Amino acid sequence: MEEERLLADERITLFGRLIEAHALLSKKLDADLEAETGIPMLWYGVLLMLGRSPHGYRPMNELINATAFTSGGVTRLVDRIERAGYVERLPCPTDRRIHYVGLTTSGRELLARATVVHLRGIQAYMIERLAVEEVDQLDTLLAKLVPFDEKDR
Repeated sequence: MEEERLLADERITLFGRLIEAHALLSKKLDADLEAETGIPMLWYGVLLMLGRSPHGYRPMNELINATAFTSGGVTRLVDRIERAGYVERLPCPTDRRIHYVGLTTSGRELLARATVVHLRGIQAYMIERLAVEEVDQLDTLLAKLVPFDEKDR
């Protein structure tokens, strides 16, 4: 009886809905990106991170820290994106242990095209399903769960 009560706990259902919504949205957005640009969401995430950086490049260790992958996994991912011509590695002029990753011209062009596709999907699969005040509410609630300050991570 206690086990059944625990399994039916509303907190588990709430968290399940969050995971299910993330999985469904990710799958749809990824499929759109693949179909229209030929790249998966994972690549888009790297290109977006680089595109949003102040100088257009980031140290490799920042990419590693920003993902759930191992350093080897991120290295292999960047290798594939580099072979496709969308990013390049740049040595640090003052510390040979540090390597930067930056967007190429082709990478910037792809990021622009992919962002249009991504925004269209976000609008269709998420924003249009919610009232304006619900979008604001969702943003406020998610901001409480996901810290944007590095010291909170």
